Amino acid sequence: MQDLDFWLDDHPHDECGVFALYAPGLDVARSTFFGLYALQHRGQESAGIVTSDGRMTYAHKGMGLVSQVFTEENLTPLKGHLAIGHNRYSTTGSSHIRNAQPYLIETIYGPLGVAHNGNLINALDLRHMLLTRGVGLSSTTDSEIITQLLAAPPETWSETAADPAEVGGDRWVANIRQFMEVAEGAYSLVLITRDAIYGLRDPYGLRPLCLGKIEEGYVLASETCALNTIGAHYIREIEPGEVVRIDAQGVNSFHGAEPRKKALCIFEFVYFARPDSILDGQVIHQVRQGMGRRLAQEAPTDADIVVPVPDSSIPATIGYSQESGLPFTEGLIKNRYIGRTFIHPDDRLRKQGVRLKFNALESNLRGRRIVLVDDSIVRGNTSGPLVQLLRDAGATEVHVRVSSPPVKHPCFMGVDMATYKELIANNYDLEGIREHIGADSLDYLSLPGMEAVVRETTGIAEGHCTACFSGNYPIPIPDWLFEDDRNKMLFGDVWGI
Repeated sequence: MQDLDFWLDDHPHDECGVFALYAPGLDVARSTFFGLYALQHRGQESAGIVTSDGRMTYAHKGMGLVSQVFTEENLTPLKGHLAIGHNRYSTTGSSHIRNAQPYLIETIYGPLGVAHNGNLINALDLRHMLLTRGVGLSSTTDSEIITQLLAAPPETWSETAADPAEVGGDRWVANIRQFMEVAEGAYSLVLITRDAIYGLRDPYGLRPLCLGKIEEGYVLASETCALNTIGAHYIREIEPGEVVRIDAQGVNSFHGAEPRKKALCIFEFVYFARPDSILDGQVIHQVRQGMGRRLAQEAPTDADIVVPVPDSSIPATIGYSQESGLPFTEGLIKNRYIGRTFIHPDDRLRKQGVRLKFNALESNLRGRRIVLVDDSIVRGNTSGPLVQLLRDAGATEVHVRVSSPPVKHPCFMGVDMATYKELIANNYDLEGIREHIGADSLDYLSLPGMEAVVRETTGIAEGHCTACFSGNYPIPIPDWLFEDDRNKMLFGDVWGI
């Protein structure tokens, strides 16, 4: 069942947030809870934690927000000094408890827990390979496929099995290297075994993963905001193709796969990452302000005030205001909790659309010409109602400005980005979109402009995936995915599960 954000949100959704902690002497379950709480924006569908005390593993997961899944009663039994955690938003596999992560299984090498952020392009082929070898699968996710591939001795499914002697005798690193030989797509993974945690990143670096230090040990997380929450400090990002092991000997790094041309998802800078996180060495809030300033340079207009679509568009709106000289003003108040209910609106309330989620500040809007700044328009299902909401509150003109380029292509690397049929920029030109949403004018930040801002603020000249804007995918995409109406690898549809 979808929550109200399904009806009211027009943003793409990142698949997951992952977190891992090695910290003897610390309540790792409680710290992982707060790490996942900081990563809640990356997935609100399910949450889970697995811990180990060196002898036994312990696990709890469920559907819902982190604060709904965990209580004092179910955190207390999660003992140990190692932990991994996961927040999920589904892109591969349906919304069901069997698809909640982390996965925890017993293997010939001992227990293995896996938490995954990303999407495998060749998951169907890998699934078929496992099934033909008699491996039973209980879920519909590519993450379970990853778990089973990591668990099985590579010599049972590969003719060129990695040699553990090449990685200091670590069987898990050897298995990881063999998995990276056959996996195609996006993955940032954290693993837990009886006495170590591991982190790895695909050779393109499509999804983020960073390393932090806490007094008692080390942390891996999708974003640095999760480090700050538990008092850890940021060390560095895990490199594309790198594998790290964290145990009693500290942090050890291994070559997992040959790095390719780096292609970190640029939408992390636009929307996904929390504003206080650091990515490519720069605070996300600063990058988004830069996008707003560049947008004001590229698409100025005569207006009285600049208003954000809260909350994600606030940094870009600040930048637009700074560059244009137009006052920054709150015009929309967001009900921050309406999207978290699983009670569907009836037909009458559904027709109210964004009014369930936003109220207009009429005293700030009446008689004003408004620049409404949003960070992205995907399906275009909320922009029109927002424009009308401002007009109903007395705005004389509404000029929409978007701090990213038009989204014209779906994503297959771990982001729910809608389909070609659903993407408004794939179906209308600029004037058509303007008419559709009822704005007096509409402009987007150009792709070269966005890339220039990221380059100038981070100091990194290249290495970002822009496929949803440009159609230039960093990895080959199978033709059948473009033909699928939902462009999502839902195994349940393929196998009738």
